[in-house]
Amino acid sequence: MAGIVGYGAHIPRHRIKVEEIAKVWGADAPSYKKGLMLSEKSVPPPDLDTITLSVEASRRALVRAQNVDPKDIGAIYIGSESHPYAVKPSGTTVAEALGATPDIHCVDFEFACKAGSEAMFVAMSHIDAGKMKYALAIGGDTSQGAPSDALEFSAAAGAAAFIMGKDNLVAECLYTHSYTTDMPDFWRREHEFYPQHGGRFTGEEAYFVHTKGATEALLKKSGMKPQDFKYAVFHQPNGKFPQRVAFQLGFTQEQIDPGWLSPRLGNTYSGASPIGLTSTLDVAAPGDLILMCSYGSGAGSDSFIWKVTDRIKEVQDLTVKTATLLDENKVYIDYGTYAKYRRKIRKNA
Repeated sequence: MAGIVGYGAHIPRHRIKVEEIAKVWGADAPSYKKGLMLSEKSVPPPDLDTITLSVEASRRALVRAQNVDPKDIGAIYIGSESHPYAVKPSGTTVAEALGATPDIHCVDFEFACKAGSEAMFVAMSHIDAGKMKYALAIGGDTSQGAPSDALEFSAAAGAAAFIMGKDNLVAECLYTHSYTTDMPDFWRREHEFYPQHGGRFTGEEAYFVHTKGATEALLKKSGMKPQDFKYAVFHQPNGKFPQRVAFQLGFTQEQIDPGWLSPRLGNTYSGASPIGLTSTLDVAAPGDLILMCSYGSGAGSDSFIWKVTDRIKEVQDLTVKTATLLDENKVYIDYGTYAKYRRKIRKNA
C-alpha cells in the first residue's frame, strides 16, 4: 500500500482574537468562544495565499522525505476553496518553486473543506497503480467569512503537504473510505466574495452524518475499534464539532488532543484535518494507528487509517513541527489590520 514519505505544514504567524472581532460588531465574545470553542485564529498577511502556503508546507515535506528529488514527483495536487486564480492553476507555480517541472501532472482540486483529502486519495491511487514513484498532495486555504458573520470568527489560514510513495514510508495507508451525498449546507457562487451557509443545518444533518458515516464504514471495513487507535483526527470547523463527533464515535480526548488544533488555530478549511495529521505525526511513535476523517460541504467525508513506521523518529525533528508554528512567534493584530490584510475594505484602484 502507498503512504506518506514526507510531510510538512505552514501556518501564518499573525493572529486575531475572538474578542477583537466581537468588539467591532458588538457581539458577545464569551458566547462565541464557548459556542465555537475557540479563542483565536490565524490570519494570512498580504504576501501569503494558498500557493505560498503550499510552497512552504511542501518544502518541509521534502526535507522529511529525505533524498527525494523533486524531478521524481510525478504529480502535484492542491485541494483548496481559495485558489488565488479562477483560471490559472495553483499547482504549476508550486511545481516550479519546488523544481519539479516540466515532466509533471498538476491538478487543482475543489470539494469545499475536503479538497485536501481528495488530493491525498488521488495521489495515493496513482502510487498504488504504479503510475509514478512519488506524488505530492496538498490541502490549504486562506478561508473567508463575511464581516460580522459567524464564519468570520473561525475562518483561518494554513496548509499541509504530503509526499506519497511506496518506499521509506513514515506512515502506511491501510484503509480508506469515502461517504458522499448531495447536501447543500454551505456554498459560494461565482463572483461572490463570501460563502453562505445553512447555520445550524451545517451541523447534525451535514458534518455529523458524513463524518460518522465515513468513519463507521471504515471501522467496519477494517474490523477495527476506536480503542485500537492511538490517535484520531477529524475535520475541525470549530473546536466543538471534532470533539463531539469523536466522543460519539467512541474516541477519547487523549486520542484527539495532538491534532485538535482549531481552538487556537481556527478553521483552515481544506487544511484542517491534514494539518491536524501533521501535528499528530509529529508526536507519533512506530506502530501507532491514526484515524483521520475530513469533511467537505456539499457534502462528503474521506476517512483514512494510517500505520506509523519506524522511520517516523528519523524525520520528526528534521524541520519545524506544527505545534511550534502554531504556538510560537505569534503576532496579534487589530481588526483594522485584519480587514486590510483580508481585503474586506474594497476601494477603487
